[in-house]
Amino acid sequence: MAAGDNDLQGCRFVGMSAVNAGQGRRLGELLTSLRNLAGMTQEELAGVSGLSARSISDLERGRVARPRRRSLELLAAALDLDPAQAKALIAIARGAPARWPDRAASGTPGTTEHKPLQLTVTPRQLPGVTSGFVGRSAGLATLSEWLGSAARADQPVTIVTIAGAAGVGKTTLAIRWGHQVAEHFPDGQLWLNLRGFTPAATPLSPAEAIRALLDALHVPPDQIPVTLDAQAGMYRSLLAGRRVLVVLDNARDTGQVRPLLPGSPGCLVVVTSRDKLVGLAATNGARLLHLKLLSAAEARQLLEGRLGRNRLAAEPDAADELIRLCAGLPLALGITAARASATPNLRLADLAVQLRDTQTRLDVLDGGDAPSSLRAVYFCSYRQLSPETARLFRLLGLHPGPDISAAAAASLAARPLRQVHQALTRLTEAHLLTEQAPGRYTCHDLLRVYAQELAHTTGSEPGREAAIGRMLDHYLHTAHSATVVLRPSREPITPAPPRPGVTPEQPAGDQHAIAWFEAEHHVLLAAVALAASTGFDVHAWQIPWAMADFLDWRGYWHQQVAVQHIAVAAAARLGDTGGHAEARRLLAKPYTRLGDYDQARAHHAACLELYQQTGDRAGQARAHQSLAWANERQGRLGDALGHAGQAHRLYEAIGHQAGQARSLNNIGYCHAQLGHYQQAQSCCEQALSLWRQVGDRNGEAATWDSLGYAEHHLGHHAQALSCYQHALRIFRELGDRYYEAATLTHLGDTRHASAELQLAREAWQQALAILDDLRHPDASQVRAKLASTDKPGPLESAARPEQHTGERG
Repeated sequence: MAAGDNDLQGCRFVGMSAVNAGQGRRLGELLTSLRNLAGMTQEELAGVSGLSARSISDLERGRVARPRRRSLELLAAALDLDPAQAKALIAIARGAPARWPDRAASGTPGTTEHKPLQLTVTPRQLPGVTSGFVGRSAGLATLSEWLGSAARADQPVTIVTIAGAAGVGKTTLAIRWGHQVAEHFPDGQLWLNLRGFTPAATPLSPAEAIRALLDALHVPPDQIPVTLDAQAGMYRSLLAGRRVLVVLDNARDTGQVRPLLPGSPGCLVVVTSRDKLVGLAATNGARLLHLKLLSAAEARQLLEGRLGRNRLAAEPDAADELIRLCAGLPLALGITAARASATPNLRLADLAVQLRDTQTRLDVLDGGDAPSSLRAVYFCSYRQLSPETARLFRLLGLHPGPDISAAAAASLAARPLRQVHQALTRLTEAHLLTEQAPGRYTCHDLLRVYAQELAHTTGSEPGREAAIGRMLDHYLHTAHSATVVLRPSREPITPAPPRPGVTPEQPAGDQHAIAWFEAEHHVLLAAVALAASTGFDVHAWQIPWAMADFLDWRGYWHQQVAVQHIAVAAAARLGDTGGHAEARRLLAKPYTRLGDYDQARAHHAACLELYQQTGDRAGQARAHQSLAWANERQGRLGDALGHAGQAHRLYEAIGHQAGQARSLNNIGYCHAQLGHYQQAQSCCEQALSLWRQVGDRNGEAATWDSLGYAEHHLGHHAQALSCYQHALRIFRELGDRYYEAATLTHLGDTRHASAELQLAREAWQQALAILDDLRHPDASQVRAKLASTDKPGPLESAARPEQHTGERG
């Protein structure tokens, strides 16, 4: 309803005699008029006065002939009546004739009629549009779509929240869109900075905010009620029946916004906040728009608008680096552009050098005052956190990234998972973190730098070291458990017990273990580098050991070379001969995969020598096993068979079943390569029996592949196909992409030999897609097979597929 439509109408009815209206009716009409003037519902008046909503309903309907004096006094206080008005209310309730005193008369009886409140000036409070506005076309379109749908549905009031990280451009977007749609709100546009996250300022209280809005609506001070609820009621009454755009900028939380919401159709409220304000969506039906970082193209457009296209074109690489270092954050890009504009002779490359140093990056991103200082802007978000949530945010600054799971965060903080989940949720709501996948959290580089700074300026060095140790323990022990699940027969290492507060994850099976490695593999690589740089050398060689199979199966051989070099150096620093030997062996493996046989040979030789020094026969057997595989890869079948035989003898001597199975598989495959197919068949069948006893599915798959090769060359094509299908199923379940491709290649060879040309091509094409994705040189051999099927004549390479012993380290 419009302001003043249901006010006291001069309270002319007060002078009516009892003959024209009963005492209860007179009081009811008066109360109804006073409540409407205050802009309150019966429930709101009940909440303020302490009476029940039913009592107020009975009074307004004239059902109470003589109410208690105390009830009338409570109502007078709730309606913000002055002493003369309160006295008149009680008199009218008692049936005495009385005139309603005007508030301006200060208690002096009179007949002045109350004038309805009206909007005397149409507010146009939106700030000017910021120059250089770029991107956000999708956000503008979404906001306009929501406005249109709200208008069609005639919703009571439309609420839109624009949420996002500090400096992402929420206010700029709200103002830009507000100007675009201003014509839809002819009764005015209100804008209020709630100062929820304003540097060097405290957030507006609801009372301050309501008073500011009433002032903006030009309500005379003498007509503004005293109580907050009455002021909120007046504010809603003034907006009732009108089309007004209300922009509430920089809100701290839902509680700061709710008292400022209009209550009738026609108005639109746009709220910007670093908090997600989920409560507004849950209880008020607000639409939530999450504002993300600028894309690289949008960031370049912003810099071009500030610095000119020619300046960026003169230093394209430096411009790209500035965009990356500013993480697509508009505020950071604006500060960077301002620095470059203030010093025209400053090379962008020099500015990039200044930003490159994480220890000084926030110093560079400081425009000289609090609103243009990234550190100050972030502090406004940080200071709103509870002590426990703030502690977790600081600790996350110690994490190497790129993201972290809730379980790892619990170990880092030495807190129960449920408590950490709550803190992570709060950090996400405050846009200090992003939940990029269920249970996985990240933040952009500038926020990470701020968290790192807090981590190193708050608390003690021993506390930071303990937290890093817990985090590395979490990754080591979980990775160790996962690799044991995938390779139960692998010779284990024995990590030291985890520190107090660490709760490692326990993968439940192959698929869970593979999924964990997939999710964490970039984190593990970063953790290895962090361990080496912070003195945790045990973790620096044992984490690479635990992730070796996964990196090999996925074809991440260059990454494996990098982390195994770290592992070799760390084990050497520790003086751990066994760890040093194993790290050398695992380093030789990716070099062999990549065809760098000189490097592989050197590390194999060093590995064998170290194991011989310690008298570790199991280690020596593993070294010979790896040498057998490396020689077979080079086509040196005699040497390969010799090393495989030495490995088998050593494994037999110590009663190592899994080792015997692995060496028998290698011996069998070498025999097959030499044309001794029945010997190969016998060795592989023995190996299969042993694999089943030890429960190693990876070794079983490799042996099925070797047996299939022997069966193929014995002319048993149906048996060969069955063997390859067994191997293929297991390799796929384990995520071993390279050997999936190798087995598909062998499968295609057998299909071709069986004159199933189309099926052969399909198998080779699948293998080629994997090998091309892995950028593996074996792809050329498969490509040649496919090419040969386009020509008449036998398949030249069908008799000798890729060399593969099934060696798994």
